[in-house]
Amino acid sequence: MSAPPLPDLLAWNIPQNPSTNDGEGVPVPPVITPLPPFRPPPFTWPPIWWFRWLNQGAWYINLEPTVSGGLIYDGTIRIENTADGRTASGDLYQRPRVLINLPNLPPRWIYLPAPNPANGIPIQARSNYRYYLRVTQIDESISGRTTFKLGFQKFKYVQTNKTTFTFTQEPVDSGYTATMTWKTAPTGYPYPNDYAEGDVVLDKTGEVEFRLKMGRVSQYYRKISVEIDNVPGSEKPLDNGVTGEGAENWNTVFDRVGFEVKVIESDSDIVEPNPDGYWSLTQSHQTMLARRDAINLDTDWRYYLLATKFNTVNAFGVMFDTSATDSNNVPREGIQVSSHVVTGFQEGWGEWIDQRYGTLKAAYFRTALHELGHALGLLHNDDGGDGEVPVLDFSFMNQTGRAVSRCTAANPLSKNIKWNHADRNLFQIRHWPDVFVRPGGVDFGYASNTRPPITPPDADIEYEIPDLVLKVEPLKDHAELPLGAPVRINLTLTNTGEQPVDVPADISLKSHNISGQVTDPTGTTRTFHTLFHLDREEKIKTLKQGESVTASLTLLRGGEGALFPVGGVHKIGIKLAWTFNNELPLWVAFGETTVLVTPPFEKSHAAAAHRLLTTPDAHLVLVLGGDYLEDGVGAIKQALEDETLRKHFNGTEAKRVLKLETPDIEEATKLVSEDGVVLSEVEKEKLKKLGVIFPEAIAE
Repeated sequence: MSAPPLPDLLAWNIPQNPSTNDGEGVPVPPVITPLPPFRPPPFTWPPIWWFRWLNQGAWYINLEPTVSGGLIYDGTIRIENTADGRTASGDLYQRPRVLINLPNLPPRWIYLPAPNPANGIPIQARSNYRYYLRVTQIDESISGRTTFKLGFQKFKYVQTNKTTFTFTQEPVDSGYTATMTWKTAPTGYPYPNDYAEGDVVLDKTGEVEFRLKMGRVSQYYRKISVEIDNVPGSEKPLDNGVTGEGAENWNTVFDRVGFEVKVIESDSDIVEPNPDGYWSLTQSHQTMLARRDAINLDTDWRYYLLATKFNTVNAFGVMFDTSATDSNNVPREGIQVSSHVVTGFQEGWGEWIDQRYGTLKAAYFRTALHELGHALGLLHNDDGGDGEVPVLDFSFMNQTGRAVSRCTAANPLSKNIKWNHADRNLFQIRHWPDVFVRPGGVDFGYASNTRPPITPPDADIEYEIPDLVLKVEPLKDHAELPLGAPVRINLTLTNTGEQPVDVPADISLKSHNISGQVTDPTGTTRTFHTLFHLDREEKIKTLKQGESVTASLTLLRGGEGALFPVGGVHKIGIKLAWTFNNELPLWVAFGETTVLVTPPFEKSHAAAAHRLLTTPDAHLVLVLGGDYLEDGVGAIKQALEDETLRKHFNGTEAKRVLKLETPDIEEATKLVSEDGVVLSEVEKEKLKKLGVIFPEAIAE
């Protein structure tokens, strides 16, 4: 994967004044720091309408080649103005076209209509996304009332799947410069005086390659919508519960972000799947697909928020639409918040100690904004800084539990919430490529984890604790396994030193702390990482000398596909990384092991393995169970019919039948009672909780 470099801050080169439209000043949007005050020179300025400047917000752009037959592109450039200067970036989509074949005439391409600027910020089809634009120059020193120069670099986007993509500068060694002339906008533009056209020159050759048209269509950079459903008894997170000064809601928050937001208060009769009010991530995803309004992500950046009483990962909230839980392979659409979780007894909760979460409007609303931040592509940012210098600003991407841990009874969380994202996160969601931010783009975490150059300051200071030993080993007697079988490994983190050490209590793939990679016999490396990013209080375990914390991992697929796709020796590397109370540095522990994957010797094994390795939903069934992923269930059932693979998937099938509308405990018990069944201790414990009674030999 590769990502384009984000734009630099461009220094002002002239005094800045707002442009006007028909004699009325253009209002300064609330998302931007006010421009430097106007200071008249010793001579008389011409009337203010004589000047036009590139105002902040979204500018609709059209790029057409000067050579006939070339492709036409439409998109936006986002211009952010602050007292320090400008930052600008953009995206281009190929305009749709159709091929017309008429009798006795040569074939001819006909372009479909361009986006209508009267509709504001254009939303275009994801499949038509082609380029990211990095603006390198905005030179208005010669502008007066006529021209300005705009410099930019163009990065071609190619996506293989939702986790594999590249951005390549095109051409590799040259940018472009456009000399733009101010004009009156065509009919339909909301800001008639904020419009310009000009020729685009390839810097390397000096040749004119394109004609660029640009007109401002919004004071905001991007626009989104949020649809909110809830179960009866769970509140919809709409505001912070304050009236008058200090009141915050979706609009006030996103005015500062610079996004136009539309909130849709939708269904309030969502049926609980379980009488105890607990929702699995899979159930949340199924409900989103079944109950959300009819939408088209190619015309609406729509995010779905589901308010329930609890979730099965015991978090205040979770972005459930990623990796294993993204059954429709359209990432970052859905988030969930939990109204009936009860806060802890940490003094940092202050007056919010031991309260039902939905009654704490400010905390509840903040969690909704935190999870939406994940849906926008953001990772946790627990220091609020740039990755090197902590700020401790209590911004949205701080985890609630970690924010509480650095509060006190006298200065609790309720007094410390920053109703905005950290500066670094604002920069990212304003200037990342569309596909990193919009729902249905690249999968979660792949934008944030791509560095450098996507976020140059985002560097971690890591230290390995010598007395902590992370032991990684396959299940006993299962270091050799057949192609297509999931690889089960055990982790043991042990303190071998004399001093107690605080470590994460959870080191499984449901924590925030685990990542790893698998290197196959050909030298190809594939990665995997934490499945979920949760907003919850992180539990800490203090290990005294000789004490350990353990976990089991079941590995089959990662972001780049199957982790064990060929026969031979595979090396598995695990990295455990954590920090507490937002203190730098980041503590890490490493471990590795190897497994031998044996090739198939029979036709049925080869066929079943091939289907497993090429069916992503097989991994989802393995992780989550359930019966709604037909392709994944089919692949698992074919594996169950093969004598070689059956024992590796009996537990998976047992979990699936236990999660049906009518759980089949008898069938599940029969499956795990067969000779040679392969299960980790964690899998056994989960099955026991679901009602399975293990034979004594397996239970040991």
